[in-house]
Amino acid sequence: MGRKSRPRLRLPRVRLPRTRRAQRRTFQAVTLLSVLALAPSGWLWLSEEGRVGTVQSAPSAPVAVVFGAGLFDGEPSPYLAHRLDAALALYQDRKVEAILVTGDNSRNSYNEPDAMRRYLVGHGVPDIRVVEDYAGFDTWDSCTRARRIFGVDRAVLVSQGFHVRRALALCRAAGIESYAVGVPEPADATWYYGGLREIPGAGKAALNAWLRPDPQFLGARETGIARALADAGGH
Repeated sequence: MGRKSRPRLRLPRVRLPRTRRAQRRTFQAVTLLSVLALAPSGWLWLSEEGRVGTVQSAPSAPVAVVFGAGLFDGEPSPYLAHRLDAALALYQDRKVEAILVTGDNSRNSYNEPDAMRRYLVGHGVPDIRVVEDYAGFDTWDSCTRARRIFGVDRAVLVSQGFHVRRALALCRAAGIESYAVGVPEPADATWYYGGLREIPGAGKAALNAWLRPDPQFLGARETGIARALADAGGH
């Protein structure tokens, strides 16, 4: 018996508009969708531009908030280490008195806040001045928990330049008077990937700033920041 021939997979044809009217409508639809997709990013850049700077230009504030950025074998990724270095510089320059490290600890094998604390304490920050938020699963959760759980009302936010405007908008929506340090990075693949993620992230940020939902975990008030600032006042 002869071998049975396999049916060929036929992909559906994509029919492009042929008339000028149809082409014009297609172009208008694509343009409108592009504008809608990029509008939240434009809102972030325009509304937060004057509040982003460097460690040197940052004003004094009680707290620096450092957002998680991944671990490699349990240690801070290069991007996260650069954020922590900026927070360390703020502390050493006496521009902040406490550092809130906020990140993901949704499973036992992954603990961003503990790794961030170890890094800062290992570089000379007193243990009491580093406060951990284990439920900073995204930027909005980190911001609203900083205000509602830890009582932060004024802070310097630390992240890479492509992310800080979103962090600023969300922390301000959460009720925190904020300034941001944009940590510089070379324009490598990670940087471009982070920038692309900000396009949908900006849309989500606009919704969070408008709706102001509860974080994934709320919980009871924490006293870590209050104790850190009290310790700072006693020195």
